[in-house]
Amino acid sequence: MAQYPKKVWLNGEILEAEAARISVFDRGFLFGDGIYEVMARIGGRFFYEQAHLKRLDQCLQKINLTFDIRILTKEVPKLLRAVDLVDSDCLLYIQVSRGVAPRQHAFPHNSRPTAMMYATPKTFPDINSINASVITMPEFRWSRCDIKSTSLLGNVIANEQAVQQGCYETLFVRNDMVTEASHCNVFFIKDKTVYTHPANEYILDGITRQVVLGLCKELHIEVREEAVSKQGLVQMDEAFLTGTSTQIASVKQIDGHSYYEGNEIGEITKKLQQAFSNLKKE
Repeated sequence: MAQYPKKVWLNGEILEAEAARISVFDRGFLFGDGIYEVMARIGGRFFYEQAHLKRLDQCLQKINLTFDIRILTKEVPKLLRAVDLVDSDCLLYIQVSRGVAPRQHAFPHNSRPTAMMYATPKTFPDINSINASVITMPEFRWSRCDIKSTSLLGNVIANEQAVQQGCYETLFVRNDMVTEASHCNVFFIKDKTVYTHPANEYILDGITRQVVLGLCKELHIEVREEAVSKQGLVQMDEAFLTGTSTQIASVKQIDGHSYYEGNEIGEITKKLQQAFSNLKKE
């Protein structure tokens, strides 16, 4: 369950969480004009730290927000010490907005970015044992899902739809093709071949997604970066979700169509989960 952090790093200061404040005119608050990133710290190290930081930097560039992320990397150790999480598994949340300016849609010329980070304890199982039920929904968000924007209303609405139906996730369907989920990437398996939507503007290219593609190559599992149609879901043999906190989670049911009975998990999904677990230990 989500929890508040003890302390927050905000624009160079480490503050008690309840003392951290931003202006009501911050563009992150008014417009969702900002970028965020989430990293998992496992066994005293951030898992694929450089890949996460590279994506953060690339997304900032995509929205023309100039910010030197090296400022953050220098401050992370201080934050972890302040909240006593140096030697504990945790999640680190990073957010950079365009800063404070009078409200207008066009970018302000001289605003200073607002940067914020916090860390919360997180226990990561060796293998995610969830066997998720998910639903589908027509895509109604914008066409730049490759940008990890703080403006997540579409994702929030979609995930709430899943929760209201007792499900874990919602898969988006754009032009009859399954793209991604509200906070995960999605993979399918047919005849031991892995399928996933290509990394274009319609999905966020998840770091765990990239790791899984690498594991497939190492394990000699054929991969096709091709979208699966909504009608084709029932023809798949397996499905799974990936994400920083989700890791690799089996999907047992989509819109009432079941891939497994009980707690069964597919052969390829299980193989990748084990390889992912081994990678974390390494």
